[in-house]
Amino acid sequence: MPDQDVRLQHLKVWLDEQLAKLFAEQGWGPVPPATLTAASSDASFRRYFRWEGDGRSFVVMDAPPPQENCKPFVDIAFLLAKSGINVPKIYAEDLDRGFLLLNDLGNKTYLDVIDGENADALFHDALQALLAFQQLPMVAPLPGYDVALLRRELELFPEWYVKRELGVEFDTTQQQQWQRISELLINSALAQPKVLVHRDYMPRNLMISEPNPGVLDFQDAVYGPVTYDVTCLFKDAFLSWPEERVRGWLESYWQQASALDIPVQADFEDFLRASDLMGVQRHLKVIGIFARICHRDGKPRYLADVPRFFSYIEAVIARRPELAELQALFSSLRAGATA
Repeated sequence: MPDQDVRLQHLKVWLDEQLAKLFAEQGWGPVPPATLTAASSDASFRRYFRWEGDGRSFVVMDAPPPQENCKPFVDIAFLLAKSGINVPKIYAEDLDRGFLLLNDLGNKTYLDVIDGENADALFHDALQALLAFQQLPMVAPLPGYDVALLRRELELFPEWYVKRELGVEFDTTQQQQWQRISELLINSALAQPKVLVHRDYMPRNLMISEPNPGVLDFQDAVYGPVTYDVTCLFKDAFLSWPEERVRGWLESYWQQASALDIPVQADFEDFLRASDLMGVQRHLKVIGIFARICHRDGKPRYLADVPRFFSYIEAVIARRPELAELQALFSSLRAGATA
């Protein structure tokens, strides 16, 4: 990818200048010989590199404009750091070019290490950070999770999964079913109390760090439904947990949130229903996004996780009769795709 290689050369020149400045300011002496290796890339256009030299390490973000905008990351990192959440410290920034120099929160995500044995302890830490997040006053100039955003997300499902992946167009009946399902999910989301929402609060974006966890990928934060992030945490793209265990974690969160005056639903069953419907909205969106990443961006590997999201949705449909139309829609889509 020649464009990326040119960007990498520019990034290295910028990085050398910033490190020389930082080392001088901190009195660390001359910048030592070091390695720069790919730390990770994600489903967006962003890339991360890890600089390591003489026992020190930093992470460099490359977020190419116009596809990516670093400013929300910088602004929200500042907001979260004030509440004691462990987010990357920003040592240097070039917003016009999309370069950031960050401290290193470690190289292990929750996803790398979590298992049945350590999940309770790791999720306990993750919930403490989330509760801190949700206690922040809603005074930053962030967008809201409004009707337009919720609908735009839902429309990714028919546009990219149904049309592009299945090769099916909704007929009139299916379109009407979809509209009614969308209204139900959107109305449920809008009826919820609002807090600061990370929007991708899942094990892949939480680092094993001190204090634990380090929180990443918060640049799309909005003000929105209180159940969004906690549902996202336990119904993840890359690993699934037994329903009973999830219910226990959700109840623990709900009790702690209530005690801290975070505006969760007063009744636990109402909270669970809101969480279920919020999850369905998110899962439909993610199925659409994974199909888009495949067909538009040429990254098919995410489609392998689509069945996991369908199984989350099916589990909710089984206990929420108001979603019977969604089951009918899925059945007719399967029949259409087979035909």
